[in-house]
Amino acid sequence: MEPYKETVDTVTSEYGADLDNGLTEKKVEEKIKNNGKNKFEEAPKESLVKKFFHSLTDFTTIILLVAAIISLYTAIATDHGDYFESFLIIAIVIINSVLAIVQEGNAEKALSALQDMNKQTATVIRDGKQLEIDAEDLVPGDTLLLESGTMITADARIAEASQLRVEESALTGESEPVMKDAEYLGEEDDSLGDRLNMLYKGSTVVNGRGKAIVTATGMETEMGKIAGLLNSDETQKTPLQKRLNQLGKRISLIALAAAAFVFFIGEMQGEPMLDMFITAISLAVAAVPETLTVIVTLTLAYGVQKMAQKNAIIRRLPAVETLGSANVICSDKTGTLTQNKMRVRRVWTHGDSVVDTEEGMTEEAMEVLSIAALCTDVIVENDDNELEIKGNPTEAAIVRAVEENYHTKAELEEKYPRIGEIPFDSDRKMMTTVHKRGKKFISITKGAFDVLLPKFHYGDVDQAAIVNDRFGKKALRVIAVGYAIHEEEPTEITSEALEKNLRLMGLIGMIDPPRPESKAAIARAKKAGIKTVMITGDHVVTAGAIAKELGIMKSRKEAISGAQLQKMSDEELDDRVKDLSVYARVTPEDKIRIVKSWQRTGAVVAMTGDGVNDAPALKASDVGCAMGITGTDVAKGAADMVLTDDNFATIVDAVARGRSVYQGIRKAINFLLSCNISEIFIVVIAMLLGWGAPFTAVQLLFVNVVADGLPGFALGREPAEAGIMDEKPIPHDEGIFARGLWQKIGLNAAVFTVVTLIGFYIGAFVEHISYFTPPSLEVGQTVAFLVLAYSSILHVFNVRSSKSMFKVDLATNKSLAQMAWLALGITTAIALIPQTQELFYLVPISMNHWIIAILLSIVPLIVNELIKFHKAPEVDPEEI
Repeated sequence: MEPYKETVDTVTSEYGADLDNGLTEKKVEEKIKNNGKNKFEEAPKESLVKKFFHSLTDFTTIILLVAAIISLYTAIATDHGDYFESFLIIAIVIINSVLAIVQEGNAEKALSALQDMNKQTATVIRDGKQLEIDAEDLVPGDTLLLESGTMITADARIAEASQLRVEESALTGESEPVMKDAEYLGEEDDSLGDRLNMLYKGSTVVNGRGKAIVTATGMETEMGKIAGLLNSDETQKTPLQKRLNQLGKRISLIALAAAAFVFFIGEMQGEPMLDMFITAISLAVAAVPETLTVIVTLTLAYGVQKMAQKNAIIRRLPAVETLGSANVICSDKTGTLTQNKMRVRRVWTHGDSVVDTEEGMTEEAMEVLSIAALCTDVIVENDDNELEIKGNPTEAAIVRAVEENYHTKAELEEKYPRIGEIPFDSDRKMMTTVHKRGKKFISITKGAFDVLLPKFHYGDVDQAAIVNDRFGKKALRVIAVGYAIHEEEPTEITSEALEKNLRLMGLIGMIDPPRPESKAAIARAKKAGIKTVMITGDHVVTAGAIAKELGIMKSRKEAISGAQLQKMSDEELDDRVKDLSVYARVTPEDKIRIVKSWQRTGAVVAMTGDGVNDAPALKASDVGCAMGITGTDVAKGAADMVLTDDNFATIVDAVARGRSVYQGIRKAINFLLSCNISEIFIVVIAMLLGWGAPFTAVQLLFVNVVADGLPGFALGREPAEAGIMDEKPIPHDEGIFARGLWQKIGLNAAVFTVVTLIGFYIGAFVEHISYFTPPSLEVGQTVAFLVLAYSSILHVFNVRSSKSMFKVDLATNKSLAQMAWLALGITTAIALIPQTQELFYLVPISMNHWIIAILLSIVPLIVNELIKFHKAPEVDPEEI
């Protein structure tokens, strides 16, 4: 059966649908058994074996494998039978691959958990109740409820439609929304775009309301038929990860060049070729920061996990980095800065009589509210005597005032049945419904006063304008209510026919109080160099009053209306954009202009939004933040981040976390590269001076994997430093090594190089340190190994904070301290236990050598502490 060719009744009967009561739970279970879940079949996942071999293609891993093969070959060729080195390298390759696979698995689990939190939903009627369900649970025959902003999650035949316009570009390529018609009957050769009575998965309702019967789900939908093409959605690396991969390759190439140089020097000095070859290969391997990308991924993943706990779900990983650079937050007012709990506070009918609803209600005020309540689309549910009103907050406030003071919306609708409507849309900023009133008919129009003003030809309009301003100054949102009486039923339900020559009935003033945490969050953002800009559809006076209360603006000059904005050229806006803090009565096009103007000034813009019309602005901004509660599916689809609590303070928390992630990655780079670069210099300088090789291959590998790896993994969990939100935003074009990071790495590498070479020289050449341990190359290598390993491990306490290590509580990152002690313990154990000494080419050394190694290992800590003391501010920033 082709639903688009059939009448609504035929489709209803064929699919066992019920437009009024929906399907029963029993029927739904049966249909899920027969049809399966409403989801696409997923592409088969890569097997563990495939993942393992894929991980072996990494550039640094290839270097390790080449080294293992050479080491194994030399062990066999020279018949010395020492296979430990090659086995250790292979073990490191396997450990690295396993770590990568486990990490990838964790990331996949985290991603699927986040996807579960951000699943698409559908509003249906089941068992006579309106429910919001997981889109995956839709079945053929379900009755879908449609309104502006709904994303269509299954194919469906439209049963009822009022001004229903649907954007179907994902399927048809036609960007213009299509007006749908429930009465239309299709022809055999109708293309998808011509089927005016059908809805298809992947399209979006941009205007109007309606009901539809689900006809196909999952792979049976039109989108499902081409789903195979959509299964190539690979996880993208963030720009920072790409830059760090490049960095890893560059350091690998430098290391290879250094290895070739060391081999050449050794040859010139007459060292055994085989020994020099192994030393050169070990240097190439050890100087590569194998753990860098894993640590960066861990840090990013930990940041995303922390943000999810704080009600911010990151949909695109690069948003974590971008958030750290944000210096402008363009926020909607309603629900984000305010509580989104509208309450009617004032009602005006005529003259000077204004009714304060908290003090009491008059019959005239009640009549205005009752007429306005008829012109709403909210759904009233009375469960366990608890009034629940679902729908637009402004309309919900009007209906709540009626239900609590007079009679129910259902009684009103029974008395004045609705026979037609022109739904609200953001361009007209009004809504009209037509009702039967005895033998006559009444059309009721409600909307913004300044938009309706030209349409009022009767009533106390001049006084209403004065009251409107008075309400606005008290931060009240004003809704004007007007009507027209018709002797006969209106045949043309259009804006042109009905929204004119209206009689003004009254004004309703409501308030949406600011969220208690918004003011503190705005002050915190300001301290962090982030400007908060309010963009709202509200009246400029209302918006200005709330903005002043929240600390967004100080003077009236910082506020502008959409009408004034439209008169400005892009150049004029660019000149003034930094001085404007409130934009009122704006259109969706205005929002994009504001975002782009800020971007032209070099700003990184975070933007909040919830409606269909916000989607282009969310996409245009650097970080789009969609509302998780009030947000439409379209807005969520266009956003980089979803706020599950619709709260402005959450964005500021996310910015702090973004900065913390960036800070953590810089710490990891400082920690790892300081040691890796020093290894190159230590070996090259020692060879140039003719001292011989200061390390064996296995010693360098141990330092990289244990001394650097273990504490490095815990570094990603380091909490944000004190004062992170007292600094200016990170410039968006800033290199990862900016603000002195190269200098820090260079200094640390230099100190490591000097202390390790001193240790090597003392052990290899200085007499009289101990009577029992004469100097030798092996003693020098053992002391050098201990100095480099210990100083690398202790270096993690230097990089974790810009403050003195004695002022940072170890308990704030217990795993870091535990990993550092574990690494120190393992290093000491292998230098003391005879069996491991032999494996790592270490020898027993005297107590004096141990004391020298420990003292030299502490030198980098002392140098860093002296630098921090010299740079320390007089007063520590306030802890956040």
